[in-house]
Formats: sequence, C-alpha cells, structure tokens
Amino acid sequence: MPPRAELAAAIETLRRERNAIILAHYYQDDAIQDCADFIGDSLELSRRAASTDAEVIVFCGVHFMAETAKILNPGRTVLLPDLEAGCSLADACPADAFADFRQRHPDHLVVSYINCSAAVKAQSDLICTSSNAVHLVQQLPADRPILFAPDQNLGRWVARQSGRELTLWPGSCIVHETFSEQALLRLRQEHPEAEVIAHPECQQHLLDLADFIGSTSKLLQRTQSSLASSFIVLTEPGILHQMRRRAPEKRFHEVPGADGCSCNACPYMRLNTLEKLWQCLHTMAPAIELDEDIRQRALVPIERMLAMSA
Repeated sequence: MPPRAELAAAIETLRRERNAIILAHYYQDDAIQDCADFIGDSLELSRRAASTDAEVIVFCGVHFMAETAKILNPGRTVLLPDLEAGCSLADACPADAFADFRQRHPDHLVVSYINCSAAVKAQSDLICTSSNAVHLVQQLPADRPILFAPDQNLGRWVARQSGRELTLWPGSCIVHETFSEQALLRLRQEHPEAEVIAHPECQQHLLDLADFIGSTSKLLQRTQSSLASSFIVLTEPGILHQMRRRAPEKRFHEVPGADGCSCNACPYMRLNTLEKLWQCLHTMAPAIELDEDIRQRALVPIERMLAMSA
C-alpha cells in the first residue's frame, strides 16, 4: 500500500485503470469526500448510480447504499470498502419481522425509507429518501392507508408535512437519537444569531427547536441560501466539510451527543478509510452480491421512486 501522503493520487490512478466511479455520502470522512467523483445524499447517489456508465462503482457509504447501486446496476461491479459498514436502521428492521408487520396491515401501501436492506425493499411498494418522502407520500391515493418503515422519527415528520396518517415501524437512527437537548440549548444561548438546522431523523423535541428541517442535501443548500452567518447543525458532522467548503465565510457548530460525547458521528460510515478505498480498488473486493429474485423485486419500488421524483 502506498504511504498515506500518496494514497489520494494512487486511488485516482486505480480509478482510471478500473474505469470506476467513486460515490461518497456526505457523512464520509473529509479525505474520502475529497477523493470522490460525486458526493451526495441517498437520493442524489441513487440517481448517479442509475445513470453511470462506469464499469465499477465504488460506494463510500454504508451497505444498503451499495446494495441499491447493485440493484440498479446488476451487470456492474459494486465495491464497498468495508462490508461491516452497516446501518442501525437497516439492522433494526429484519426482513422476516417486517414481513410479519406487513401481514398485520394487508391493505396498506408500503413506503420504505431507503435506509433498509434489499430484502425489505423487495417487500415495498415505494422507496423514499428524506429528500423526497413528503413529495412521494402526497402522490399516493388518499383512500389507501400507508405503512412507513423503518425510521419512526422521519415518519412522524412526513406525516405532519404531508397531512397523511402513517403506520410506523418503530426504528430510529443511532446518530440522530444521541443529540443532547441541553447542549443544543446551551449553543443557542452562546450563539443567539445562529440558525438551528436539523435532519428529520432527529427526535421531535429537537425538531421543535429547529429553525429549518430538511434532508442532508437540503441542509447544505440552506447554509448557502440563508442570510444567517452561523448555523447549529443537528445531523451527522461529516456534512460540515461540504458546508465549510461552500460557505467558507460562515460558521458551523455541531451539537454533541449525551454527556458531551462525539457519538453523533456515525460509527458505520467511519469504517471506510482511504486505505480501505485503495485496497478495494486494488483487489476489486469486497463486491456486493445479491439474490437475483430479491434484486428484481427491490428494483420495482426504487424505479418507482426515481420516476415519481423526476
């Protein structure tokens, strides 16, 4: 493996040799974001994965994101630097338990947040992201009840914004569950001029304190369009790298977790490193493999999402 100082250049060389595209989520480490061909949230990354002509897709994110890329690109190699990069939301919604939940609500349309496994997507009528969930739910027939999984905090927010009643799977994101309300209130006292912006996966009592609520990409856009000169940010702190790059004249304050910990950084996202990114391009492993029946069934609600989001 090249020395750390030479990794970025070595990764670029391998990327060209493999005819690969490197996709990175906003929550990845700064160094990985700086190596990526494209950085985005789940919706933006899904669109880019669906449209790429690269032979190899390297997904610097978590497992369900790489699975989604493979669902959309069965003939291409999809690499994930660390297969252990999972998601608390996906893990807390096992496919068998979700099937039982669906059977108890047989008349419901099933809308699943993209933060779930391919096996759960395959049981869904429609996939959504935090960017498009409200817009998609508002398009569904008014006479059909809706089951929403797996994030209950996002689901409650979508219900309020869309005016639709949702039956919620009881899941939540470990990152967005850890923010300290006391720390947020203290930061508001210290920075009264700051605008509080929050991801809808946060708990309700935190969203009640926010000036603006939106998906990761919409939070980033807000920091550019708002007249505020500083922001208190309630989401995974990896996004601060892009916020500071796009609005270098503004100040950004991350909210610590309970007891002052830094547990608001996603431990799964941070399993990916520059070293693992180079290694996966070097060895072309680990690669994502899916059962073809599950892939085909999961593809239907994903394509429906992309069509309805156009």
